[in-house]
Amino acid sequence: MIDWAAFLLVLVSALVGACVVVSAYALGIRLLTLSGRTPLVTPAEFTDAITIVTPAEIKAAAKRAAKAAKKSPLTEGQKRLALFGAWGCFALSAIAVLVGIYLILGEHLTRLVGGA
Repeated sequence: MIDWAAFLLVLVSALVGACVVVSAYALGIRLLTLSGRTPLVTPAEFTDAITIVTPAEIKAAAKRAAKAAKKSPLTEGQKRLALFGAWGCFALSAIAVLVGIYLILGEHLTRLVGGA
């Protein structure tokens, strides 16, 4: 017999956990951009794939990011606060992931490291 209440509890917990992780990470990226540190990720090049972004386009994107960082209306204190907020959001996201892993493997981990 299926315990539908437990199934619903797991479903809701998984959805809430996923929303917390994704929202914290997205807010962290937004705050990181507000602080003037736009994350610029160059695409990986594969030997058997077509490179979509040329080096000139990468350089232009870096130039646009630097120009946008200079045009920020925030003061240095606000930028610093946004940076700390971004790292806080990233930490919250990482902690949520670690708690999820602990909830899944908790008892096994305590036995592995010598617990009761």
